[in-house]
Amino acid sequence: MFHLETPDTVSSPAPSAILLDTRVVAVLRAKHAKDYSPVIEALRVGGVLSIELTLSTPGVFEELPLLLDRFGDAVEIGVGTVTTPAEAETALDLGAAYIVTPITEPDVITACTRRGVPVFPGGLTPTELHTGWKLGATAVKLFPASTVGPGYISQLRGPFPDIQVVPSGGLTIEDVPAWIRAGALAVSSEGRSSAMPSRAGVCLS
Repeated sequence: MFHLETPDTVSSPAPSAILLDTRVVAVLRAKHAKDYSPVIEALRVGGVLSIELTLSTPGVFEELPLLLDRFGDAVEIGVGTVTTPAEAETALDLGAAYIVTPITEPDVITACTRRGVPVFPGGLTPTELHTGWKLGATAVKLFPASTVGPGYISQLRGPFPDIQVVPSGGLTIEDVPAWIRAGALAVSSEGRSSAMPSRAGVCLS
C-alpha cells in the first residue's frame, strides 16, 4: 500500500512501524533545543514515541546526536521545518529517522528517497500534494488542514487513490478521530501538557 511505483512515480520509503502503530507524532518547538530532553522523556513515558524537532528552534543540529544517544533506543526522532537539500542531508547524516517539510521542495524529497528515509512534504493544493507524492513522499503533509476539513482526503483520493495524507495546522485533539476515520495516516494537532516544561510547545499528531 505504501510502496507505489509506476513509470511516473518513484518508490516511497515506508512509514515506520512506530508511526503505523501509534498514529502520533510530537512536534517540538522551544527557545533552544537543549530544552527538549525532559519533554522527550515525558512523551516517552506517555507512549508518544515519534518525535519531530523543528529547525525553527535554534540548536537542533547540535543537540540531535545527544538526544539520539539518550533516547534513540526508545523513540524515533525526525527533523522538521526542513526547506533545503543541505538541511535534509545534514539531518540525515546526524541520524534523523524522517524529514518533514512545510513546502513541496523536490530536491528535499529526492535527498530522502535516495537514502530510503521517510519524508513528509507539505502542501495544500492537489497540484502540490500530488507532486510530493509522485516524487516519492512517504505521505504528504496537508497544511493548513483546518482550512479544508477531513472530507478533503476523500476528494483527493478520487484522482489519487493511493495518496497518504498527514493533516497538520489548526487542528485540535477533538478533530483527530474524524481525520483518522477519513483515512489520514496520522494527525497533527496543537496542544500543551502541564506535565511538560512550559517553555516547550508540543504539537501532537
